[in-house]
Amino acid sequence: MRQFDYIRPTSVVDAIAAWSPGAAYLGGGTNLVDLMKIGVQQPGRLIDLGRLPGLDRIEMRPDGGARIGALVRNADLAHDPDFAAAYPMVAEALLAGASGQLRNMATVGGNLMQRPRCAYFQDPHSACNRRVPGAGCAARGGEASGLAVLGWSDSCIATNPSDFGVALAALDAVVEVEGPDGGREIPFAAFHRLPGDTPEIETALAPGELLLALRLPAGAAAFRDHARYLKLRERTSFAFALVSAAAALRMEGDRIAAARLVLGAVAARPWRVSAAEMLMVGHKPGPELFAQAAATALEGARPSGDNAHKIELSRRIAIRALTRAAGGTPARLPALPACSLGVPADA
Repeated sequence: MRQFDYIRPTSVVDAIAAWSPGAAYLGGGTNLVDLMKIGVQQPGRLIDLGRLPGLDRIEMRPDGGARIGALVRNADLAHDPDFAAAYPMVAEALLAGASGQLRNMATVGGNLMQRPRCAYFQDPHSACNRRVPGAGCAARGGEASGLAVLGWSDSCIATNPSDFGVALAALDAVVEVEGPDGGREIPFAAFHRLPGDTPEIETALAPGELLLALRLPAGAAAFRDHARYLKLRERTSFAFALVSAAAALRMEGDRIAAARLVLGAVAARPWRVSAAEMLMVGHKPGPELFAQAAATALEGARPSGDNAHKIELSRRIAIRALTRAAGGTPARLPALPACSLGVPADA
């Protein structure tokens, strides 16, 4: 690890003022510090956000919405009883991520800023356009079994690793940021970028902008009774998703009044297709309807290497997540949150 400046500002204004090209903001450090140790990221200045006031609060709003400070720990949000009751799918997604120890340290802001888990990105000796623009993509023609099947380009086939982000995308979250030019809001759907020809630009943040909070709109809580997050992984504990799905339904009688379906670990951002959601509206839940929705969500999917199996896995987990959502949110999360295997269909 090379030398770097370390700064602990006590206000958002001071944190932004401390930023300069080559600097990095530090939250819980569960991703950034690891990348610094292996030489993938080498910031010249580390700006520790741990002392910034007010960014560790969970605010449940009278209109039914919520505001979550960027420094709230993943475990604290998942276990907050009011939040989990209003947004059970988000709590389930949080509890599916990493290990208990890491969830105790990791922040929600850092979760959304985590870098790809592509083995070639994490190897400083491999060609990677995200690390070094123009270097090439060693994953193309390499081991790509866990990489993207949607939205990828010849420049990059990495996927977004966040479980939390998949649930946020389903509920129309908004990201509050502040930077040298002031504050603004970014719809979560536009926060993560597809690679195109510039995979090194991973988010919509401008240089120096700091993520302050996430907001869930009032309408998001209307899905609480029929919402599930499912995740398929190589081992049940402490593994990133091969594929995942967030599904939520708002029912009126025996018919679907509104639907949400987002796929995870298939692209560089959570993958939501509004057409797949709209075709379910007005219909009774059922296998044929959910199969149509899954097929629509996966239109345009294609292997980026030896990973055609991910398309079928994504189809199946989308159908299963919708089926579980239609069955109703469990009063209590299963012992293995978000696990797509080994859990009864009515759990």
